[in-house]
Amino acid sequence: VPVEVDDVPEDRYEILVERTAGQYVAVFDPLDGSSNVDAGIPTGTIFGIFDDSTAECEVLPDGTVVDDCLGKTLQPGNNLVAAGYILYSSSTFLCFSLGAGVHMFTYDEHIGEFVLTNPDLKIPTSGKIYSFNEANNKEWDDPLQAYLNGIQTGTGKSETKYSSRYIGSMVGDVHRTLLYGGIFGYPADKKNVCGKLRLLYEAAPMSFLLEQAGGISTTGRERILDIEPSNVHQRVPVILGSPEDVTEVLELYGKTDQADDIYQG
Repeated sequence: VPVEVDDVPEDRYEILVERTAGQYVAVFDPLDGSSNVDAGIPTGTIFGIFDDSTAECEVLPDGTVVDDCLGKTLQPGNNLVAAGYILYSSSTFLCFSLGAGVHMFTYDEHIGEFVLTNPDLKIPTSGKIYSFNEANNKEWDDPLQAYLNGIQTGTGKSETKYSSRYIGSMVGDVHRTLLYGGIFGYPADKKNVCGKLRLLYEAAPMSFLLEQAGGISTTGRERILDIEPSNVHQRVPVILGSPEDVTEVLELYGKTDQADDIYQG
């Protein structure tokens, strides 16, 4: 039962129905970064696949989807059996994991096939690039502001000044982070207290991929893959990337009271 969830507007979704029974439920963001299309900025598709031998999806004659069908998608990322993304950029990249490492393919238009270019991809243990929308930094939790100040000034744990790279398309930013290391985040702020990324079809699949590549993905307090979604469009803060970089963020959050956080789950 493939399930497509559209990200704009929030109250819309489409269900794609297979007429034969199957054991998998797929969730995906069909065009991540769609607001960037007119500017020619990289976009992508994010997908996640759950194993569910009871998967059935009934669409009524009037187009109504039975609640049980959507309910099949409300699973924590720990239940994913596969996840990945396709990046549409200078080349077309397919990056995915079946739960035993991460593999990246690049589309070769001359032969019409995806060629394995990065087998068993591992994220660097640390990096020198951070990817956040800095315009919002004064609205973030104090620990995250402290971390950002540290990597900007070279006074953080790594004693290294980082460079800023931010595309605004999650697939593009995470793709770069996987290859070069560093940290990506779309945290909670005072306006968006739950962040803006959707747990089910953005945060969880990308977190599955990052962990398989040796990275870490968190809200700042909680592992993304441990969160069980309560609704299809649930949002969560996301901070992911190289283990040493994300661990530094977690250590700073660990020194503060969770009650002071903007995001309260």
